[in-house]
Amino acid sequence: MSDGFQASYPVFSKSSANPQLRSEFYAALQPDLAGVAVFQLSSEEKRALLLKILQNKIHGLSYSPYMDGQKPGMDISEAQIRQRMQIIQPYTRWIRTFSCIEGNQHSPRIARELGLNTMVGVGIGEDRDMNEIELANGIEIAAAGYADILAIGNEVLLRGDISEDELLDYIARAKQVLPNVMIGYVDAYFLFENHPRVAEACDALLINCYPFWESCPAEYSLVYMKEMYRRAQNVAHGKPVIISETGWPNIGTPYGGAVPSEDNAINYFINAYQWAQEEGIDIFYFSSFDESWKVGNEGDVGAYWGLWDQHGQMKYR
Repeated sequence: MSDGFQASYPVFSKSSANPQLRSEFYAALQPDLAGVAVFQLSSEEKRALLLKILQNKIHGLSYSPYMDGQKPGMDISEAQIRQRMQIIQPYTRWIRTFSCIEGNQHSPRIARELGLNTMVGVGIGEDRDMNEIELANGIEIAAAGYADILAIGNEVLLRGDISEDELLDYIARAKQVLPNVMIGYVDAYFLFENHPRVAEACDALLINCYPFWESCPAEYSLVYMKEMYRRAQNVAHGKPVIISETGWPNIGTPYGGAVPSEDNAINYFINAYQWAQEEGIDIFYFSSFDESWKVGNEGDVGAYWGLWDQHGQMKYR
């Protein structure tokens, strides 16, 4: 990781692997910068405000069609994709998808039919043969006019799935045949500092910002996310910076100073979108639905990031 915010204010983080928590940093923050106003509202007032924000339509939602008992590797029907997407369609202008195989390749077309814009994710990983299928399908989807943004890979540098040169090759191949489509790559905000060639290759920087996974206490999470965004802006050199994922779980084991709870999840959502509206920030919230399969990768909190539960019921009405 490059020097800067993490070096000055180190935290325990899955991404930074920094074992130190600087509580004095949080204590020194000005309350207004931390979005404290929402904490003064009653539970009923906060729920009403969250619903109003959704009814006015947020910029975007991370969309996954999987229901209880399903996970990547299983084929999903068009009917299920449509049914799940219809639940969230009244509340968002964009959706973000994560794969172009196993039925997910139908999501962008269905989104278009429902009047939604799309950030189409091309799933890239360690399986190079599967990467070729994902890329070919993503290019086909974009060429058909169903992708407003094509995202080549998600956190593959963070995970170490492929090399930087391989990622750049995938991006270049897509850009060569899709000159009129915005093409980017999704990763944790600081990875673009560490990989300036990737930042240069992208038409837009698509950044994942998770104060939760950096052990940030909920009351200071907004100012923390603002700094994440600023760092990405500094290496974007005028290109658009889009927050492709951010969110807060409502159930699960605390991660350092970050505590999952219904109140914290509601507060985080409201703060994020008040900031987005004030400063014109495009945010794709993570996530649309709770997904039980994610506990294997993230622990018990992995199942509880959705604004809707796994049955499609809005959680915070």
